[in-house]
Amino acid sequence: MPCPRLDRRGAPPPAAAPSRRTPRRTTRPRRTAVSSPPARTTVQRGTDMPLVVVGISVLVVLLLMTRLRLNGFAALLLVAVGVAVVQGIPVKDIPDVLSEGIGGQVGDTMLTIGLGAMVGRVMGDSGAAQRIAGELLDAFGPRWVQVAMVVTSMLIGVTMFYEVAFIIIVPIAFTLVRVTGANLLWVGLPMSIALSTMHSFLPPHPGPTAVAATFHASAGLTLFYGLFIAVPVGAFIALLWPRLPFVRAMSPSIPKGLVSDGEFTDEEMPGLGWSLFVALFPVVLIAGAAVIDMAVPGDTPFLHTVAFIGSAPIALLLTLVLAVWAFGPRIGRSLSDVSSSCSSAAQAMAMILLVIGAGGAFKNVLVEGGISDYIKDFTSGWSVSPIVLAWLVAVILRVALGSATVAVVTASGVVLPLMAGSGASPEMMVLAVSCGSIAFSHVNDPGFWLFKEYFDLSVVQALKVRTTYTTVLSVLGLGGVLAGEWAVGALGL
Repeated sequence: MPCPRLDRRGAPPPAAAPSRRTPRRTTRPRRTAVSSPPARTTVQRGTDMPLVVVGISVLVVLLLMTRLRLNGFAALLLVAVGVAVVQGIPVKDIPDVLSEGIGGQVGDTMLTIGLGAMVGRVMGDSGAAQRIAGELLDAFGPRWVQVAMVVTSMLIGVTMFYEVAFIIIVPIAFTLVRVTGANLLWVGLPMSIALSTMHSFLPPHPGPTAVAATFHASAGLTLFYGLFIAVPVGAFIALLWPRLPFVRAMSPSIPKGLVSDGEFTDEEMPGLGWSLFVALFPVVLIAGAAVIDMAVPGDTPFLHTVAFIGSAPIALLLTLVLAVWAFGPRIGRSLSDVSSSCSSAAQAMAMILLVIGAGGAFKNVLVEGGISDYIKDFTSGWSVSPIVLAWLVAVILRVALGSATVAVVTASGVVLPLMAGSGASPEMMVLAVSCGSIAFSHVNDPGFWLFKEYFDLSVVQALKVRTTYTTVLSVLGLGGVLAGEWAVGALGL
């Protein structure tokens, strides 16, 4: 008979404690845009220096992928297994930990990325993406194409997850690159930076929404204050970063299979009305559901229906059905041609999804290894400003674990007891934690791999571009939050 598992104090768990594995939830509570992590009992295991383990593991991933040219999927899984052993996760549990990490990450992203890629490819093969790109060029001119991408991304990204908005807009960015001959990062990087800013700073995105509930902050006020910080900071970095010498020295190409290589005449392309309608259809569904969820109290069947239709997978599935008809039989294309476009997109996404899933396994091993608990205990006694502490704890957790959601939830728990007597604005505390969670995106962040694969960058190039811009966004965000806290106090708000 196996010995019972001990908790951190060396005592056995209560007899009525839930089992280590909990079934995956099938529904989400309203007003919470992120599901809680599985209810697994984590203990501090293995080494007394888990942050050193994290640092070494990242270096090993880089070595395997850069010097030994090992595939990213295999490299991440190998390192994840090594970290699990070092951190003392029982060998018999390691396959389950890896599977849960891959399943959780791919389960969250496969439908979104897969359906979004199909919609983008159908639009590209029909000429709809080229129509929208051409109209953006006519409206802003080639000189202001970056401004067009920032404005579009911020408007769409206010209510949409980074991954969803990225998948919707990136075919237009690819088409602009092909039409103008511009560098891929010159057009695509402003889009990614603007979306990262909106996703990390503002409700109703998962991190800020979860923290707002913890701090009992107003989601509306948090959004209002956050816009004054996120818009100027995000726009500044989005327009500056592609101009930096180390970014301009990179010349990546558009990944094969994600966008049509053909060019269309004006007569061959669908009209602007239908092109915009299909492109914005998921935006309207998802944004509308978010607005209704925040504005309408109660828990009714109507709100459940709205939440269902406004969930990213359902919204994109409905959009795909609409796109198949609008850019298929409606304009004289056969369903077999449209189906071929969908198949091409799915084939191009296979390796991207595998790498993202491996990133999820790596992240889950770090969480299960007790590293988040170690950081929470390590920082809980620090005597600094609650806003600075909230930001700093979120940064450390983000660097160690890669998960922005785990970072913001844990950081908010650490600083919550300090907030009551500090007089700090709850809304500013939310923004401090949220902007801390964007810093230092690197190899344990699945979003890092999405960025790397779509922009066809090496690991080192992605670190140079994405890790730096997310860190600068986070630091400038903290400055904005401190200035906002001073202004709120000065105005007596």
